Amino acid sequence: MLEYLGLDASAEGVYRLMLGHPDWGVAELAEALDTGPDQIRTALDELFELSLLRKSVEQEGRFLPVNPRVGLQSLLARQQADLERRKQQIADSQAAMATMVAEFADRSTSAAPTDVDRVVGIDAVLGRLEELADNTRVEALSITPGVQSVHTIEAGLRNNAELLSRSVTIRTAMQDSARNDRPTLAYAQSLTDAGAEVRTAPLLPPRMLISDRSTAIVPVDPTDTAAGILVLTGRGVVASLVALFEQVWSTAVPLGASKARDRQGVTAQERELLNLLGQGHTDESAAKRLGVSERTCRRMMADLMERLNARSRFEAGLLAAREGWL
Repeated sequence: MLEYLGLDASAEGVYRLMLGHPDWGVAELAEALDTGPDQIRTALDELFELSLLRKSVEQEGRFLPVNPRVGLQSLLARQQADLERRKQQIADSQAAMATMVAEFADRSTSAAPTDVDRVVGIDAVLGRLEELADNTRVEALSITPGVQSVHTIEAGLRNNAELLSRSVTIRTAMQDSARNDRPTLAYAQSLTDAGAEVRTAPLLPPRMLISDRSTAIVPVDPTDTAAGILVLTGRGVVASLVALFEQVWSTAVPLGASKARDRQGVTAQERELLNLLGQGHTDESAAKRLGVSERTCRRMMADLMERLNARSRFEAGLLAAREGWL
């Protein structure tokens, strides 16, 4: 239950027992958990490293459990700080990716065909995606921001069915807004039902597809799907895109999980909306970044203002910062 805080099941079991029986030693804990003394000592070392145990002042060599309100709150704050660092890394990587893709787009007409290939036209793009799926043998990674079009869903269903039939591992990162779009959500659920892994995040980099960590497909222009795609095979570029995907994946939430709220009762999507508006984004640009409609964006902001008892967005920003929401 507390694995996301860095606490494995064995250490959590020991910690819970010690909270109820602070006077128990290794032998009693081992008997209660039906395990060996070495496993208990390993768990105690882990708990001490996580600051969930402290040395007794009165009895040398004895450890006491730290109040969970203090200890677990400290772990949560540590994870939150780590999450913010990862989000900044993702943002930096996204900017680097956009620059890299733009450079490849400018050089695509003269670059060697083994490094980059530009494909234009819906039929040509769908054909290349089918070809890539047919050649994928081990793993397919993808980032698909926003809601999915009918063409994208139909092609995705065909290609992913082919991949899964060959036991290819599929991991797909979608935007939180996908949970509110019936066709996109149904598509995502069909993937998980078939054996793929799907996670969502409030903000995502531009669309990408990576096959066997050797070939990547990205849009020529993320804002204009008609501009076509770039098929990249350069080792350095593909390795960078894989690293970006892994950063996104590490902070995303499994599709089956509910929209988790932090200790202030704020979802990741709501927090990102507050951050975007604080950076000067309009409703239109914030909605586009979050993959939602302007109407949904305004509704979310109105709900946040009501919860903060704020009369203006400026006041909402101040109150959100004061409450620790930002």
